[in-house]
Amino acid sequence: MELCAGGELFDRIIAKGHYSERAAAGVCRQMVTVVHNCHSMGVMHRDLKPENFLFLSSDESSPLKATDFGLSVFFKPGDVFKDLVGSAYYVAPEVLRREYGPEADIWSAGVILYILLSGVPPFYGENDQSIFDAVLRGHLDFSSDPWPSVSSSAKDLVKKMLRSDPRERISAAEVLNHPWMREDGDASDKPLDIAVLSRMKQFRAMNKLKKVALKVIAENLSEEEIIGLKEMFKSIDTDDSGTITFEELKAGLTKMGTKLSESEVRQLMEAADVDGNGTIDYLEFITATMHLNRMEREDHLYKAFEYFDKDKSGYITMEELEHALKEYNITDEKTIKEIIAEVDTDNDGRINYDEFAAMMRKGNPDFVNNRRRR
Repeated sequence: MELCAGGELFDRIIAKGHYSERAAAGVCRQMVTVVHNCHSMGVMHRDLKPENFLFLSSDESSPLKATDFGLSVFFKPGDVFKDLVGSAYYVAPEVLRREYGPEADIWSAGVILYILLSGVPPFYGENDQSIFDAVLRGHLDFSSDPWPSVSSSAKDLVKKMLRSDPRERISAAEVLNHPWMREDGDASDKPLDIAVLSRMKQFRAMNKLKKVALKVIAENLSEEEIIGLKEMFKSIDTDDSGTITFEELKAGLTKMGTKLSESEVRQLMEAADVDGNGTIDYLEFITATMHLNRMEREDHLYKAFEYFDKDKSGYITMEELEHALKEYNITDEKTIKEIIAEVDTDNDGRINYDEFAAMMRKGNPDFVNNRRRR
């Protein structure tokens, strides 16, 4: 397995500063080449999102690599898949309808391209369900900034990748052959609107605060609330190692009568394994199970808010956020400013409880917790 030391897709774009349609086309070309190669070998990725594309090294010319094939499956022409997998912002409408094939990967790549060109996802909502509703409606906004200044060729490709009917959607080979996408194509090198980068920063930042807040909630659950989860952890951790492996999780959930497919268990495992070491420790388990059991109740949200609001003023200030996030190794002042900018909807430079609660309820990147029970 290759070590991808060059960082995530959005981080590289944001750090670079200068950003143009040609740069977006170059990134998208590498992504869709990966998809094309997978589809040629009869493999569907099923979880394409920016976090799953890493640069091999920090070199300017470093190739982009797809990672996390945990949800991928082999397919033959005509195969239809029904399990609900993926991540809310990037999921194709036919996946939500539980009847899909490899065209779903093109949709996800199209969503990433939309974000690369505008800084925001095409389908947005206050929670997962409203994101799904927007995906099913399929309305694309090309009238808000910066779209009027984006070339018609780029918009044409986005529309073709985000056709709601998978039968009408462009294939990976056709994407690579599109005039805007080709290396000698018509994508302009003129810098895109600076707002694209700042929106991309905000989109990335919001999920960082949410992860920390969920950990805070998990750490502050009462002994009574945690007792059942403690027992559950012990019963799943059959070798008493203090961590849960994928096999232990799968066996434990089956024993409890939870009817999840292997891919759903894997998705749960990956969502819970915050430090990415391949196992789930006790705190990670509590955090994930709390989320699974809908334990982000009002009182839990308020407890998490109070954790950040050290002086009990009813507001989280820049300094308080900085202090709290330091404990979780988020020390970059820029990121902290981005979090405030995204969550602070009344623009007073601080976060009140309503703004905090709205952020926590906003569409989660991963919706393993919202899957429908079979």
